[in-house]
Amino acid sequence: MLPFIFGALGLAVGAVVGAFTTHAVGESDRQAAKHHRTVANELADKYTNLEQKYYELADKTKKQILNLTHQHALDEVEKDCLRLAVRLQHNLICLMWAIDREPTEAALKEFINAVELTNNVLCKINEELICVPSDYYARNFIAIVQRRIISMKPRNINNERMLMKLSSKNMPEHDFQETYNRIRNTGDKLLNYLKELRAGRLKEGDSTQGLQSVEDNITKALKALAEQKYQVAVIAAMKAGKSTFLNAIIGADVLASEAESCTVCRTDIRPIDARQTPRLLEYQADKREPIVLIEGKAREVRQRFLERTHEIRAKSNQDNTTRFELEHPIEAISTMPSLAGFTLVDTPGPNEWKSTSFNTTSLKQTALEALRTCDAILFILDYIAFRNNTNAELLQDLIEQRREFLAENTGKIYFILNKVDRKGESDRPIADVIESLRINLVEFGIPKPIIYSVSGWQGLLSKLIQQGKATDSHIKDFEKFFTPTDTERDEEGNRIIPSAKKLAPQSLNDSGIPKIEETVIQTITQNSGWNLLSDVLNELNKAAKDIDEIFITDIRGWQLEFEELLQKVEKYKKHSDLAINQVATVKKSVETQKQILISTFSQGINKFAESAKKRIVSEIERVAENQSKKVLKDKKTQNLLTYIWDNFSSLLEESSSSDPYKIKVKNKNDAEKIGKTINEYCTPIIQNFWLDTQDRLVRDGTKIRESLVKKIKREIQAISDELSESIKNDLQVEIGNNPIQFPDFEFSGIDAKIQHQQEVFTRTKKESRTNSRCCQSDNVYQVDIPYEETVSYYEIDLRLTSQGIQQNIDSQVKRNIELLQRVIEKQVSDDFRKGEKQINDYINRFQVEFDSLLKERATREVEASEVIANLESQRIKVTEYLNELVSIRENLDSWKPRNR
Repeated sequence: MLPFIFGALGLAVGAVVGAFTTHAVGESDRQAAKHHRTVANELADKYTNLEQKYYELADKTKKQILNLTHQHALDEVEKDCLRLAVRLQHNLICLMWAIDREPTEAALKEFINAVELTNNVLCKINEELICVPSDYYARNFIAIVQRRIISMKPRNINNERMLMKLSSKNMPEHDFQETYNRIRNTGDKLLNYLKELRAGRLKEGDSTQGLQSVEDNITKALKALAEQKYQVAVIAAMKAGKSTFLNAIIGADVLASEAESCTVCRTDIRPIDARQTPRLLEYQADKREPIVLIEGKAREVRQRFLERTHEIRAKSNQDNTTRFELEHPIEAISTMPSLAGFTLVDTPGPNEWKSTSFNTTSLKQTALEALRTCDAILFILDYIAFRNNTNAELLQDLIEQRREFLAENTGKIYFILNKVDRKGESDRPIADVIESLRINLVEFGIPKPIIYSVSGWQGLLSKLIQQGKATDSHIKDFEKFFTPTDTERDEEGNRIIPSAKKLAPQSLNDSGIPKIEETVIQTITQNSGWNLLSDVLNELNKAAKDIDEIFITDIRGWQLEFEELLQKVEKYKKHSDLAINQVATVKKSVETQKQILISTFSQGINKFAESAKKRIVSEIERVAENQSKKVLKDKKTQNLLTYIWDNFSSLLEESSSSDPYKIKVKNKNDAEKIGKTINEYCTPIIQNFWLDTQDRLVRDGTKIRESLVKKIKREIQAISDELSESIKNDLQVEIGNNPIQFPDFEFSGIDAKIQHQQEVFTRTKKESRTNSRCCQSDNVYQVDIPYEETVSYYEIDLRLTSQGIQQNIDSQVKRNIELLQRVIEKQVSDDFRKGEKQINDYINRFQVEFDSLLKERATREVEASEVIANLESQRIKVTEYLNELVSIRENLDSWKPRNR
């Protein structure tokens, strides 16, 4: 081992000497240059003397008989090696500071080589490696380029571009992509190394059970890294230009926009490679697999999409379509493979479902889910009419009872003032319009709203022209609306109009679309993206430490006397049994907390039922009161009576009955129309109550669940730490504590659990799906309005109507409580099992390793020294991975968002 270290030390000394000499050549300070040459000469002399001493002692030891003398001589050389390694480390740190003061490219390259070779020596002798800051090389290289640019005459444009490119790497998306690549590559290498290690041990008869869970955890983390979904929801009032805006982000004219509204349900736009063919998929409530509507070019997809929305409207969604999925390249993220899980979520706007017998509560449900689950929210407003009633009502619905939630998530909600290209010469400045909008949003309860002005149409046309995909119609529109008026003129005074292709880049920038794209990507990478990288990195680091601790345990196990090892193993079993009992105690505590969470949900649902029933009774009483007073219309406020009167005043008969709870009409058809009208009025009221209730329950439930996860983690971590300390003390080894981790990518939220339970419910209750879907806003509260024929007219009994609606509310409440109870039980059980599994894996890993160790010691005792040497050699590779993971963590933390 020593000759190998000595050879590596010689290479390291040579490299350090070379680095100092090279820097001395480029050093402008004569005294400093002289110092560097002196240091280089001293290091060379010391190595020469050490080399001579080594060979002298080596020759001497050959002549010695006693092993002790030989070992003593080698120990002395090892000490000198260590002293020289420390000296190398110290001088390299000093050189690093010198290069910072006056960097040169040659010195920087020599320094990189010297650090690598010196770290190789330090690794062999188990000493701490030289850690160079992650930005050191890039920072000095930029400084070198800057000095070169300043010194060059004339001005070198290429070097300036190189400098700008290097500087741009500090942008969040570049940091994210670079760190993502490093984590993925290191994870892949670690996984392959572990597979090779397991394969080798399996050949030797080791079951490698202790390493199986480690491999599973690495695989799961890398899968999450590759498949993580980042959702950006786009919410808009009708005809705010949402489809055109989305097309501009996508970079293709693929989503249809017409004079009438086009969005009939949620549409997820998922990115694919530019070489793949776009597809449009349709998901229906009673089918597990989606229907492929079309596969082809953007214009073909656009046409089929438009046709299908017309079919859904015409048939009132008889096929129960729940959402569409468009697979298409998204130009905005085309240069970021790490965002392959990026999804644009197109939501229907208010009034967009009315023509298909749906109501606007479907929008509200989608919007609330987006607020809770998406990584960024883009609220599109029409520049011309952003203050109309539709926008105001929608904003009020979103904000009411959610001020605290919105305040906590301000950084991911953006307001996009679209269609600014419609501004006329006499219109006030865009900045003034934005300021008015900001004031309105603050009044709505949104603190410090973030507002951008854009022209989605200009952005889309500019991108299509740049890509060479614009049609003649696109080019004509671009030239008509977006050609600048202040163009140059020739000698005769004629305007010189540049081609559309030349104008497109600046026009795209003027549209505001690139700024939105940059903002959204930055929001994702600095929030969900950073969290994902951190979680995956923690999992990989934990896995590498687990492997390293197996080597440490095995080495120590071979060093102990066999009888002593047996005693240690028995003692460990007692500690592990105690830990298992302590985990069982934690489980009982978690069960208590789970019941509290269930109780919270139940109380909230029951409160909803009380409020909804009171509102319906109030509406019915108001109708009866006005009938008893012979007043058919109350103009002061909108209520059920005015709603009926506005729609069917000509159908109502003056009642001679003394019962004010009965409405009199001429015939059966009129009675059925009024019954439908009552449902149309009452059902949305109840649905809105339920959506607000569900939204509050999910948000509150999420907070309670997060607190419960922290409790589970804290209590199981304490048990794990105690077990780790017992292993360290009994075996006298240096191992770290086992971190109990709850990465977000392993847990779906309450929304996802509810969705899953609804799908199960739908599959098992198909016959009553429309009237019984839990936690949804289908027509689950509608009733058959009772009426009876009397002589020549029909009477609608409002008492029976009220009772029927209240019974439906009670029935739905019961189903909701049952479903949410299942959701909570599943959620909490999953959380606890995650912590329980981690400590069980930890316990089992050591137990399996001890069992394997005892078995191997019984048959290979005479080979102990060779086994130990082999284990130490294998451990070196794991140490390298651990060092790389530490370096990645330093890089990741260097652009850590402030709120993390």
